[in-house]
Amino acid sequence: MTVDVGLTVNGAHHDLKVDTRTTLLDLLREQLGLTGTKKGCDHGQCGACTVLIDGVRKNACLNLAASCEGREVVTIEGLANGSLHPMQAAFVKHDGFQCGYCTPGQICSAVGMLAELKRGLPSAVTDDLKRRVMALAENEVRERMSGNICRCAAYPNIVAAILDAAGRA
Repeated sequence: MTVDVGLTVNGAHHDLKVDTRTTLLDLLREQLGLTGTKKGCDHGQCGACTVLIDGVRKNACLNLAASCEGREVVTIEGLANGSLHPMQAAFVKHDGFQCGYCTPGQICSAVGMLAELKRGLPSAVTDDLKRRVMALAENEVRERMSGNICRCAAYPNIVAAILDAAGRA
């Protein structure tokens, strides 16, 4: 069974006919050719497929394409606008990657995480839940990014990149 889906991906609107079982990840990679978003575990456990849906970080492997009707999706390809996004530049500056497989998901997740922080959303390690402006320390970054796995263990550099980008945001 197929369904018509209209969604905006990286600023471009697409009207597509998709199988009702198609995930957003498969739509991005197989129908739109946006292969920056990676298929890691395909079970929502590794974070390699993290994208932004209406500005919120989500695992593309867990979201059906049909559920994205009318939504705006931003992938790693859509973050750069003529030049590298500040988070992408920080990952390059701090060598926040080794093999690079998880990097697109790490970067999209980090961008979404900083947006959560700006909205005042606490994490499990936030010390003062009443504070309107959340402080971004290493323990906050590590907790908030815990859904994104790096097999190469580049975590110290990833944390440094996020802290650097947060200072410039």
